[in-house]
Amino acid sequence: MKTTVKDIAAIGVAAAILLVCQVAMNFLPNIEVVSLFVVLFTQHFERKTLWIIYVFVLIEGLIYGFAMWWFVYLYIWTILYFVTRFLRDMHEPLGWAIVTGLFGLLFGALSSIPTLFTMGFYGGIAYFVQGIIFDLVHCAGNFVIALVLYRPMDRILGRILQA
Repeated sequence: MKTTVKDIAAIGVAAAILLVCQVAMNFLPNIEVVSLFVVLFTQHFERKTLWIIYVFVLIEGLIYGFAMWWFVYLYIWTILYFVTRFLRDMHEPLGWAIVTGLFGLLFGALSSIPTLFTMGFYGGIAYFVQGIIFDLVHCAGNFVIALVLYRPMDRILGRILQA
């Protein structure tokens, strides 16, 4: 697959969209549209989405610093990418609301994996348990956002890419 200048520009713009949306919604704990954008970008950009994810995570690291969370983001968003690729024939908002809701619910468990290695089993469990309320909020937020915004954002993105 040949990468064109148009591809590089689209990757940069898409990563910027993720970053701007993440920063703009930062005041709301665990309410975000990044999950929905990763789903939509995966459906429209396919493999190029991995570049979008990694550019987004790299820029976040440059802004917020490179700590354990940064390594977690490298694999967490990649997991959502692969789940989306596996379910690529699904185009129903309710289906994506369920997927992104479950992703939000599992975010804390997935984030606690490095803690299992650095602080042991009980440290990892403690890390996970202390964040359950945030995972529930993340789940509900992702569910509602995908249910309401999946179809209009998918339509808009499709039109932009056809131009």
